[in-house]
This record gives sequence, C-alpha cells and structure tokens, in this order.
Amino acid sequence: MVERACELGMTSLAITDRDGVYGSARANLRSRELAGPFRALVGAEVTLEDGTVLPLLASSRSGYSHLCQMLTRAKLRADKGQARVTWDELEEFSGGLHVLTGDEEGPVRRFLGNGEPDVGAAAAVLGKLVQIYGGDHVWVEVQRHRLRGERLTGRILTELAQAHRLPVVASNGPCAARPEGRKVLDAFTCLRNHTRLDFAGTLLTRNAERHLKAGQEMEELFADQPEALRNTLRLAEQLEFTLEDLGYQFPRYAVEPGESEDSILRRETYAGAKRRYGKISGPVRRQLEHELDLIRRLGFSGYFLIVWQITEFAREQGILAQGRGSAANSAVCYSLGITNVDPVGGNLLFERFLSEGRSSWPDIDIDLPSGQRREAVIQEVFRRYQPRGAAMTANVITYRTKSAMREMGKVLDLPEEVLGRFSDLGGHGDAPETVELRERLEMAGLPGRHPRMGIAIELCQSAVGLPRHLGQHSGGMIISDRPLDTVVPLENASMPGRVVVQWDKDDCADLGIVKVDLLGLGMLSAIQDTLQICGERGRPVDLAQLPKDDPAVFDMLCRADTIGLFQVESRAQMATLPRMQPRVFYDIVIETALIRPGPIVGKMVHPYLNRRNGREPIDWIDDRFKPALERTLGVPLFQEQVLRMAMVIADFTGSEAEELRRAMSFHRSPERMNRVMGKLRGAMTERGVEAALQERIVTAIQSFALYGFPESHAISFALIAYASAWLKVHRMAEFYTGLINNQPMGFYSTATLLQDAKRHGIRVLPVCVVRSGAECEVVSDCEIRLGLGHLKGVAHAMAQRIVQCRLESPFRSLSDFLQRTKIPLDERRLLAQAGALNALPGAAHRRDALWKAERLPREQDLFSCLEVPEDRLARMSPVERLQADYETQHLTTGPHPMFYLRETFPDLWRAADLPQAAHGEQVMVGGLVICRQRPGTAKGHVFLSLEDETGISNVFVPSSTFEQFRLVITQESFLRIQGRVQNQDGVVSVYALHLEGLPFAPVSEVHSHDFR
Repeated sequence: MVERACELGMTSLAITDRDGVYGSARANLRSRELAGPFRALVGAEVTLEDGTVLPLLASSRSGYSHLCQMLTRAKLRADKGQARVTWDELEEFSGGLHVLTGDEEGPVRRFLGNGEPDVGAAAAVLGKLVQIYGGDHVWVEVQRHRLRGERLTGRILTELAQAHRLPVVASNGPCAARPEGRKVLDAFTCLRNHTRLDFAGTLLTRNAERHLKAGQEMEELFADQPEALRNTLRLAEQLEFTLEDLGYQFPRYAVEPGESEDSILRRETYAGAKRRYGKISGPVRRQLEHELDLIRRLGFSGYFLIVWQITEFAREQGILAQGRGSAANSAVCYSLGITNVDPVGGNLLFERFLSEGRSSWPDIDIDLPSGQRREAVIQEVFRRYQPRGAAMTANVITYRTKSAMREMGKVLDLPEEVLGRFSDLGGHGDAPETVELRERLEMAGLPGRHPRMGIAIELCQSAVGLPRHLGQHSGGMIISDRPLDTVVPLENASMPGRVVVQWDKDDCADLGIVKVDLLGLGMLSAIQDTLQICGERGRPVDLAQLPKDDPAVFDMLCRADTIGLFQVESRAQMATLPRMQPRVFYDIVIETALIRPGPIVGKMVHPYLNRRNGREPIDWIDDRFKPALERTLGVPLFQEQVLRMAMVIADFTGSEAEELRRAMSFHRSPERMNRVMGKLRGAMTERGVEAALQERIVTAIQSFALYGFPESHAISFALIAYASAWLKVHRMAEFYTGLINNQPMGFYSTATLLQDAKRHGIRVLPVCVVRSGAECEVVSDCEIRLGLGHLKGVAHAMAQRIVQCRLESPFRSLSDFLQRTKIPLDERRLLAQAGALNALPGAAHRRDALWKAERLPREQDLFSCLEVPEDRLARMSPVERLQADYETQHLTTGPHPMFYLRETFPDLWRAADLPQAAHGEQVMVGGLVICRQRPGTAKGHVFLSLEDETGISNVFVPSSTFEQFRLVITQESFLRIQGRVQNQDGVVSVYALHLEGLPFAPVSEVHSHDFR
C-alpha cells in the first residue's frame, strides 16, 4: 500500500488495521526506505461494543499512547482475536486523537443504509462523537465507490456535517493497493466468515473500487465537493505523529546511592572474571577494560546488568542457561556467566558483537531448557516488570504455497482430498518449487479443464507472502521503563499467563525496541533431566568439569554414531563426520558450522575437507589473512573471519566492520551488501590491492554472507553437542531417558531413538501399570522402562493418578485397578491394547485384558458371574502386537517392523550390511522412512533415511527421480529402493534409480521427520 501510494504521488497514508496497529511498523519502515517526503500515519479501526467500527488517527505521541492503551484494555479482556471498546473508554482515551465517522460499518453510517435513513439517530451519534473529541477533531467521512445510493448517503452526511459545523473529508476506504486485489479480498472475506464463495452473497464487495486512487481520479469522483479533498489534506497535516516519535526507553538497572550502572557492571565483571579465570592475566584484563570502556561510552551497562540478572535467576533456580550468538565474543558476558565461551582463549572478535559505530542495542540470546523451566524464567521477567512493562514479541505468520492453496481451495470448495495431496506434493521446506502449480494440482487430482483451476492458481499466488495470523515469538521478550501499552498495544497470547505486542521481532528492532531472547532448547532440557537422573542414581555429572578430550566421545563422532545428539545428528552431518574424523573440541565447532547453507552455497565444504585430508593445498587467498583463516585451513567459515579480513585488507574500522555485519545480517539485503561492497572495493583500491585479488575477496564475502554463521555461535552449540555426546557414551541409560521424556525434538522420533538404544545394548521395557511411572525411567545401567504418558490417549493427569494409587498400595488385580483408578473406558482400552495391564492378576494377555476392561468394576457389574475362560481368547500374534503398539504408541519395544518383512523380501540389503557392498554395486534396500529432506541448497534433490532392524540406510534421490516418483516418496511409509551403492571415505549411501512402496498394513501411522 505504501509503495503504491508513493507511485501515485501521495505524501502520506494511514494504515488503520482493525483493533490494532499491526501494519504500522512495516509501513513506517517502508516509508523511510522510499525516497521523498512520505509519511506513514498511525491509526486503527476500533470495534465498539455494538459491533460498529470507528476509525481513529493519532495526531501526537499522547494520542498514540491513548490509542494503544484503549486497544490493550479491549484486547486483554476478550478472547484471542476479539476486542470491544466502550463509549466510556472512547472518552477516557480521547486526547490527541482525531476520529472519522467511518464507512457503512461505522456508528453513524449504520443508520443511513439498508432501508429508510434514520437521520435523527445518525445525528445523535455524531453529536456524541463531538462531545467526546471536540468539534475540531471529528471529521465526517464520505466515500464514493460508484454504487447506487451512495450519492444520497453522501448528501445526508454532508448536511449532518454542516449542522454540526464539522468538516467533510473525501476517502476511498481502500482495502487493496490495486483493483486486481479485489479477488483475494473476497477470498479473505469468505475465510473470515467461515463460508465459501458460492454462498458468500452480499458479504462480498460489489465492485473493485476500494483501491488506492490517483489524485486526478479522486478529483473526478468528488468534482462536486472539492473542499472534501482539501479537508483530507488538511487532516493529514494535523496528524504530526509517526512511529519515529515512539518514545520507548529501556529500563534502568536499580542502583544504590553512590553507585552507577557502570560501577556495578565493572565490579561484577571483575568478580566473575576471578571465578572464571582464576588469575586475571594481562590479555584478559586488557580485553575487559576495552569492552567495559566501550559499553560505558555507548550507554549499555544497564542492559548487560539486566541480562545478567535474568541468567542469575536461572542459576539460582538450578536451571541451565547459556548465552549464545555474538554475545559469546564478549569477555564481559563470559565473566558475568551469561555465556560459557572464553573469547580471550578462543581469540574471538569482540567487534562482531559490539563496536564503536553501533547505534542499535546489542543482542544477547539466552538458551534455556524448553518447557516449564524456561517458562519459569519468562514468568520471572513478567513479574519483575509488572503490570505491563514486559511482553513477548509477536511472530507474523505469512502464507506459503501450501497454506495458501489449502485455504484458497476451501474458499473455492475444491475437494479436501485434492488439497491434501497438493500439500504432500509440494516443494517442502526451503526447497524451490520444481513443479508448476497447475501441474501440481493436476497431480493432486484436479482435472486440467476444471473451471476453477485458473482462479485457484491466481488466488494462491496472490495470497503467498500475505499475513496469515499473529503468533508469538518462540522466546523474544521486550521490556520497557514504562507500561508497554503506551508504546504498542498488547493482547493475550494463546498460552496462559503471557501477553504479546502487535509487532514481530523485526518490527521492534526497526523501531529501537530492545528484545531479549529467552529461547527454549529441547536438548538443554534433555541434558538437565539426564543430569538430575544421574544425581538421583548416585552418578552425578558436572558439565563444567567434563574433559574436552575424551577419546570415546571422538570415536563415536568419527563413526557418525550420532542419533540423538545435538547439532550433529542430521544425515548431512553423519555424512561429514567420517570424512572429517574429529579429534579435538574445535573440530566439533567447525563441524557445527560447516553443514550450513552458507558454506554449502559458497562451495566451502569440499575444499575444507580436501585440505584437512591433504588432498589439496591450503590457499589463504592472501597471506595477510593467514592469522584469521589458519584454524579453518584458509576457508572463511565464520562471520568473525570475514570481518577480520575486511579490517586487514581494507583497513576497515570497527564501525565499518559493524556496517558489513549488519549488511550480512539484514534480511539478506542485496542493496545493503552492494553498498558495503562498494566501500570495500574503494578501500582496497586505495591500499593498492590488485583487481583480481579484490574480486576473489568480494566473491568469498558475498557467497558467505548469504547465511553468515558466527564462530561464537558455533562454539556455544559445540559445547552442548559435546555434552550430549559425552552423556550418550558414559551415561547411556540416563541420556536416552532424558531424550525420550523431552520428545518431540531433533530429527528422530521416539521410535527411532528406542531402536538406537537397543542397538547400543539398552533393553527397553514396555509400559506397565504395575511398574511404569508417568515418564520414562531408568531401571538399571542397561534397562529403561517407558512411562504411562507415552500412550497416545492416556491423559497426563490419569497417568499420575495411576502412579499415586499404586504408591498408596499395590494393585491386587485388574478389578482392583479399575475400581481405584476409575479410569474411563477409552483409556482402559488403550492400556489393554498396549499390553500395559498384562502384569495385573486377572489379565492373562492383551486380548483377555481387552475383554475384561470392557466390564465395569465387579460390584457394579450385574453380569460379573459371566466369566469367559482365558483359553477361549487367543493371544495376539507378534504382528498383531506390533500393530497394537503402533496404534497406541507409534512405536514398539519389540522387533522392528522390518523384521517381519524380511522373509517376504529376501533380496533387500540390511542397513548394517551395506558397508560391505562395493562402490557402484547395484543393491535393493528397503525400510521404514524416518526422514525426508529436500533442502533449498540441494537443487531439488531429496535425501531419505530408511530404518530397518539393524540400522539406517541413507538414500540420495536426484531431482529428476524425485519428480518421477514424487507421489510414492511422499505417501508411502515403507519403501523398496533399487540403486547404486556410493561407498567413499567410510560414508555409505544409495543412489536411487527406482522406488516403490513396500506394503505393510499393520503399521500405517508413522512419525517421520519430513521436509523440515
């Protein structure tokens, strides 16, 4: 809308979203980026208690604050997505606002349409608005959309304005930038009203006139009322407020008399440095002084103290917390315990985190265990800045092809099965679309000549990229020195106890609102649970004391035995580890960073591995880069290295390096990158750098900048990766238990983790109401037992009730169990089907338990005397038990499904035997598909992981073969694949030539990691 307004020569535009200022931040940013004196004005359409809609516009900061407070009050007392403002609240928050009378949904116009106009009622409402806002802040809005009857309505409105001595303003009430936007507008109207186009009727717009119009066209429309157009310009001039005058301030850290934020930060930093380093060496002291001086001059001491305060709270509560990202480049952060990476010992570049020229606030991300532990930290922040000084940032979810076609298809009444198949056939994840929408729809079952084929494609393409709904960011919190509802409206999140602002994290950053990320890591939660179990079993582990040179850990990494580990468990990581043969901690740092889109797109992976294995010489690009690139063998893998290269070759200052960093980080903006590259070339030319070398340097930086990854970030992740690997080696039963209790996370389902545990000698015991807890538990060093909570359909509260009843006294029989737990019939059936009742006296086997679980407890059962002998009910066969396991748990503690298929398909190679196959040998493999990947960097190729009873086979499917067998690959749970073995450097995969489904009816619902 802003771009179109500028094209039409307008100098201002007000985005008035319904009950919010959702789009105002984006409009403000775009108006700054566009050349010319364009202003993005701020307002909102508020919904009144009678359902009418009133447009309000902010003329000053106080008016904007009043608007935000009013919207917040309405939002927080209503269900999500709803809001109602009372007339009393209009009066309470009227200062600094201008009001328009609105369109046909407005409180004035509602009396002038659909039948005989009630001019008296309309005049009464208008008088009420004048009483609240004053005559100089009320504007009678007249719209013309070339509709029958609007001239009469406009005449009545003009007369009402004259009677109240109010100005008339001309408006088009635009809902789209261009006329062609009408179609998608109608589609969204149907979605909002939960109907289809065929039945929408008068809900739809009557023509395509509600779009932005050029000045000449508006002059023609209002040729008889030129003063209305002049009043529109006059109103815009009176609206002085824009979001550039937001007035946000970060909170001050509370200090005692005689102290300052700077003095407290210095004291706590040096106290922490003594704990971290023991003796503070000269290099450490120099780095601390350098950082503290810069932090003081930039005015960021309070920010560091507040983040430190949050991490200290987590530590006091026994919650693992670790800062990551560029904050790990800071010795101050390390000393305060915010991060766990020593930047002095690691020779990390502080300017990657903070530099002289930085105008924006630093960004410190804190990783916390996901779940209740992270929620405890979030709620502590809410408590400290109550009542409204803290909120979560929003996350604007936009339409992608899959969601756009599904919703536009519903509007067009396309068959649900067609839309489902269309979703399955998509490009998936970050992969580019390789099939045209028309072809995809035809493949999904919509005939090419279907009358709605064309409009389905058009609506889908129009919707892609548009906002779909407002969610909450995974952990971004903003805090303020004043109530946030004076800065941006707040509303309830779907999660109880949380409120969110109406802007996402990028909007907040653009407007200078400081965000602290409290991110949940499933692996940290699994590690914390593992440590707790270790302590309870008398085998405590201190993560800070883990040796970083454990041979067994590196042996496991070298053979890619990494299922369940952090960051190194993907198929691509598994294919790299045997080639890399990591033997020291920094190798894990490189491994973490190497398999990323940046190095892959920049073609850095193979050069690094070849140089590491002596297959090609090291190339420093320029000898001056050797200190920066030495640890990565001349391959720039990290943002810090790129910044050092610029500082060395072009004599970039810290502020210029910061500009380069922002260009690499700013939404991958080509304009910003080209501008910085121009400055870099100019500086290199001044220093006499040859043109050919300049080109190599610029190419290296530009290719890397697509997905720049900071070294400090990689080190932070490597610490967690190493810890997870050490625990898998030395506390295997506890580690698998911690992992299973924190699913879903990572690449693999619980079923695959259990299969991996069994291959490592861990016996997995099934769910049992006599022995299981609510969660998975360690029985011994080589045994774990699944918890009652792993049954799909047994409520967590019921699982806890069973455990509590058992603690009071053991269950004497099945009847005693049913009487005391009072478990509902559907949950009884699940327990019986899963075999969880088998250990109870009176339940001989699963089928017997199923029969008896249907009956009421004995004293309530009039037919309890009708016994069925146990031998009348046959036990379930092994395949029936497998089927029951997957139906109730999506997994089995018994043999893998492929164990039962092996005799039927004897030509299939087992995963464990594939390393014996010669490179290029034709083989047939088969298994359960546990992972389908099609990364955006893979040019449409697909990677499959097939699991059997011996392990996992990795399959490479070229893009052409994927297109040929797309439906089979996306729809079948078990696959049989003919292909050629690729056996190189200890890495084995199968190059797929032909694929087909491997039918196995007992297992139909399988959880796999697909296209993520």
